[in-house]
Amino acid sequence: MDLVDRFKALLAALLYGQEDLRLEEVADPTPANGEVVIQVGAATTCGTDLKVWRRGGHAKMLKLPTLFGHEAAGRIVAVGAGVTGWQVGDRVVANNSAPCMNCFFCQRQEYSLCPNLTWNNGTFAEYLKIPAPIVQHNLLKVPGELPWQLAAMTEPLACVLHGVARSNVQAKDRVVVLGDGAIGLMFVAALSVKAEVLLWGGNDHRLEIGKKFGAAQTFNYHQIPDIPSVVKELTQGWGADVVIEATGVPSVWETAIACARPGATVNLFGGCPRDTTITVNTEQLHYSEITLKGVFHNTPEYVRSALSLIASCKITFELLISEQRPLKDLEQVFCEMKARKVIKVAMVP
Repeated sequence: MDLVDRFKALLAALLYGQEDLRLEEVADPTPANGEVVIQVGAATTCGTDLKVWRRGGHAKMLKLPTLFGHEAAGRIVAVGAGVTGWQVGDRVVANNSAPCMNCFFCQRQEYSLCPNLTWNNGTFAEYLKIPAPIVQHNLLKVPGELPWQLAAMTEPLACVLHGVARSNVQAKDRVVVLGDGAIGLMFVAALSVKAEVLLWGGNDHRLEIGKKFGAAQTFNYHQIPDIPSVVKELTQGWGADVVIEATGVPSVWETAIACARPGATVNLFGGCPRDTTITVNTEQLHYSEITLKGVFHNTPEYVRSALSLIASCKITFELLISEQRPLKDLEQVFCEMKARKVIKVAMVP
């Protein structure tokens, strides 16, 4: 059977607009020079996917209509000309981007700022073609015993590890994490080994997972809405050493700044809707020497670190997978994510 026959009548999810997601037959993903094609073992849903679905687009990563999804792991089924080091049958995870390695920013190893990032979407599908730059820089082998759904979480964890590295967290710092989605919970897991983490969210089940990931204390903002006042009560009136914003809501960005002590670092990690703004108290920012830091995406270093951490099984990341579902249920899954009934779902073609 040739490649075209094997890939006949393939299904993939395409995003057409705001909450307009369609499962359609797509063209055969034949690999060009330097590319590979993987059969998707599992694709995990993500808070970014949810925001893109709800908003109907993303300023950086995609243009409509587009193949959808960006977290997946699977097995190589076809290898393009010029590819070395990879073969059919290899278990792999591919990051959803790769830097150009040549521009102003890449030369300074600021890879997440590369204006020429190669993006790849389309993980909610039976097969996924991986562009040559990603094959070259951000395609990794998955250990044989690691489940697909865990390997698929490499990309979001890589973003979190990049965010941790940029947050200037010191041993025994008091860190406030705002947001109990998958990203906020990953921050808790990554930070609790060296810092005292205070987690705020709106879902008691997710807050319980935060405790299992090492949060020293958890708080439901529906019951205790004045977050900055409570943070200051717990920190001798000063505020947190580091604050991580992981919701992507402009008002919560302002809350994050209000939780910070003099000299603190505030990591504004959650991506807000396009063209939104916040108000900053200039007196607080200046005289309290607060560092406001936007952190975006990941780099090849953290992609490798993330897969290594997942494969180590030191952290029970499987707690973030609410369930497995077939690809045909994808739109229903996003409705359930919108209602906060699930955290991450492993879509299995």
